[in-house]
Amino acid sequence: MSHYFYLARCSDGSLYAGTCVDVAEREAKHNDGTGAKYTRSRRPVRIIHTETFATLSEARKREAEVKKWGKGEKEKLTKCVRKKK
Repeated sequence: MSHYFYLARCSDGSLYAGTCVDVAEREAKHNDGTGAKYTRSRRPVRIIHTETFATLSEARKREAEVKKWGKGEKEKLTKCVRKKK
């Protein structure tokens, strides 16, 4: 099973970083209000960047790394081609 790190664009222009096993299902959860607390008041949410990992641990390490970045660095990442690891 693949695990994903993702960046989602919220309606206010902010970016949300997370991990999941099903990207489409996770985007739907954010948009129906059962996803992260942060995104509930910022709907609609659209996942704009994903990276694939073999394990949840690897995906969460990537999430922790990216969450430390400023918005400018995250924006640059969204302009890259989707990566597989």
